[in-house]
This record gives sequence, C-alpha cells and structure tokens, in this order.
Amino acid sequence: MFRFTILVKDRSSKARVGTLSTPHGDVLTPYFNPVGTQATVKTLSSQDLMSVGSQMILSNTYHLFLRPGVDVVEKLGGLGKFQGWDGPTMTDSGGFQVFSLGVAQKKVKVRDQQGRRLSKFSKSVFIQSADNQVLLPAVTKTREDKELNKLRAAKISEDGVWFYSHVDGSKHWFDADVSIRAQEKLGADLIVAFDDHESPLWDYQTTQISLERTNRWALASLAAQKRKDQLMYGVVHGGHYEDLRKASAQFVDKYFPAVSIGGSYTSKQVLYKTLDWCVPYFQDDKPRHLLGIGEVQDLFEGVARGIDFFDCVAPTRRGRHGNLYISPQNGGKKENNFTLQITNAKYTLDQDPIDPGCECMTCHNYTRAYLRHLFMADELLAQRLGSYHNVYFIVNLMNKIRESILDESFSHFKNDWIT
Repeated sequence: MFRFTILVKDRSSKARVGTLSTPHGDVLTPYFNPVGTQATVKTLSSQDLMSVGSQMILSNTYHLFLRPGVDVVEKLGGLGKFQGWDGPTMTDSGGFQVFSLGVAQKKVKVRDQQGRRLSKFSKSVFIQSADNQVLLPAVTKTREDKELNKLRAAKISEDGVWFYSHVDGSKHWFDADVSIRAQEKLGADLIVAFDDHESPLWDYQTTQISLERTNRWALASLAAQKRKDQLMYGVVHGGHYEDLRKASAQFVDKYFPAVSIGGSYTSKQVLYKTLDWCVPYFQDDKPRHLLGIGEVQDLFEGVARGIDFFDCVAPTRRGRHGNLYISPQNGGKKENNFTLQITNAKYTLDQDPIDPGCECMTCHNYTRAYLRHLFMADELLAQRLGSYHNVYFIVNLMNKIRESILDESFSHFKNDWIT
C-alpha cells in the first residue's frame, strides 16, 4: 500500500530523488507540503493548489479537532473529500499546537519577555525548568498582568496534556490514543506520532526527560493505530544535544516505517547540525520529513543532507503580508530570505511582475504596482495573489531541485542560489 522508492542519489551530497506511493497517488520527492491548517491553505482553493503543481496537503489535527470536529470530517468522507482534494493528504499529531496554543488565550500574541514574537528559531523562549511544569508562555511586559489573568495554562503529565482551546477556552485532553484516533477519523494517508516538545534552551536533564516522554508516547501511538492504510511518522527530538538527537534518531528508525525531525532551533546552523547528526541513522528506504521547515535556504540545505519532505506556513504567511519570493536574478538572496516587500514605496509605479520569468498566474497577469495598491488598500485579492505566487514559487523551486538531482547538477544549482 505504501512504498518509498529511491530513483537517484546525488554524487556530491546526500540529496536524492524518490517516489512515495500512497493509497491516493504517488508523491515525487523531494517535495514541499503546503500547510492547510484548518483543511485549507489560507486564501487558496484545492483547485489553486492543483494548478500550481502541489501533490499533497498537510492539515493540523489540533485545529480540526476543535472545529469542525474529527467526527464531522469522518462523516463527510474524510479529509480529502471534505476539502475537495483528490490527492494524498497528511496530518500532524496535534502535539505542537497543544503546547504552543493550548491555553485559553484568544487574540493573545505569544511573545518573549522582550516583546518579540516566538518562532521555531527563537533564541529567547519560555524555559520549562522541570518535569510536570505548567507550560505558560511569557508575554509582553507591558501587558503581562492583564494577560496572565486571562490565561489558563496547559499542563503536561506522563500520559498526555490537558489544554484549553484558543478558540473558546474549553478544556481538552490529548494523549497518544486521542491523537491517533483523531488522525484515523480524519483519514489522511500520512500521520504523525504524538510527541512532547522541548525548548532549545532547556538544560540536558530536562531535555532528556522530555525525550523519554516522547519515546513512550511514540510507542503508545503505534499501539493505538488500528488503520493499516495510514503511514505513521515517528518524530526525532533531543534539542541541541548531539547524543540525545542521535539516540532519538536510532529509536525512531527502529520502530517507525517513516521518520521525521521535529523541535525548535536557536539558529539555522543548529538546524543543519541536527540534520547532520540524525540522517546517518535513517535507513535509505524510509521517507524523511523535516517538520515545520520550508524557507528557501533551508530547502536547499535540507535536501543536500538527505531530507525528502518539508512543510511550512511561511509561503502563505509571507504572501498574505506582501513579502513575496524572488529568484537570485531578480535580487533574491539569503540576506532578504529571497523576498521583496511589495508595500515599499519604490514599487508604486513598477510595471514588472513580482519575479520576472516566473510562470505563475499572478506574475503573468499583474504588476508590482497593482499588487502594491491592493496591499495598501487592504484588498482581500492581495492576500490571494501573494499567496498564490509564493506557493507556486516554492513548489516550482522543489521541481527544479528534483530536476537538478536527476541531471547531476544539484551542487551547481544550489551554489547559484545559496552563495
């Protein structure tokens, strides 16, 4: 039912081209998964995703668990039919959102004590100092007292997590059984084991405790699985500690038919070092997914280190805010994350497309000047056109990366972009 076949391996790196066969079709790798958080990639229809060449969509179990509810999706034919998508689908475990959103904090931005919004690469994050701690995110100093009065913290135990919905504050329990049962009702082709989430700033002992918990939940996830038509990923954790990451990689590879790497990182360098530690312990015939990562530089570096799948909200999040991808020949580089900010005044009269040479619908039909106008006027069309371009750009870039591996020019292609 599931089969992962490696077609070509790059001679100068660990990059590889493969095919993952699923009950709803094949996925050519390496591949970037657009994220359809609530069974929708924001501002884009399933038909839009087909037109840009997407092969599979990832949705978030936590969000669908809260609304419309996994029973509703199951009764309506499963995730693919529910969202009008005929191809393969994937769901995450809900674990990351349980920890990051699992407090009753509607409309509260999660920030560090310096007021900076937290992200996967945050260098300042809330530190859980011991096992069984309240997982309460730090908030901005100026609103601290007000917001702390609103928050009811998620609480972790050895078996799972009590959390409060960010939608309506209702209390819920998540453990391996609940996560896997929810994913089975959603019916995605690819699912993920329930896992704990460490901070990159935790000390060794705390990180080790978290990893041991993740391992127990991983085995419980396997035991909970009843459906045979879903491929389950185990998740590697261990923070920035080399021995923990390597031990986790070996554990996941031993027990799971598909492997993924999770967690958060203080820098891109830490991310790439983590890949270097983990990938050698993965068997060749298992698909490898780097969870929550998908910026241009990270795609190249991940593929070079042997990663097959990626997912990230960055393309649509950037697109909705006018931060649009451009190629190196049009000014894209690591320093600007291969983007331009279309709301800048210099684009007021610019009649070029976003990325000259891009074949997407947005670039074919609209100028930078028009797009700037839409964003400045806060028109909904701006978000759709920006997101469409960004998703097309990343999906097309992955196609080019795949082609470069096939024709043995990957290293040259990577150097043209990442220099």
